[in-house]
Amino acid sequence: MAITVDGEPVEAYLGETVAAVLIARGDAELRRTRHGASRGLYCGMGLCFECLVMVNGVANVRACMTWANDGMEVRHMAGLVPAEAGKESD
Repeated sequence: MAITVDGEPVEAYLGETVAAVLIARGDAELRRTRHGASRGLYCGMGLCFECLVMVNGVANVRACMTWANDGMEVRHMAGLVPAEAGKESD
């Protein structure tokens, strides 16, 4: 199956979380805080909120707790907005 990450198609496997797909893709940084600090997968069980991404237009979704589905759209985040929007405001 395939998902889209920041507009690019990425292969995903049944049973993988969004975090697993992103890490396999080489994305250690999953989001940036509003102050610009890098955040990525930390606890892997939904407790720390470090792996927040946008999924299918819904912001602040925990990548480690979300199963990858065929056709899913994932976007990295900068603060509380998609990463590309955060770059425009700089």
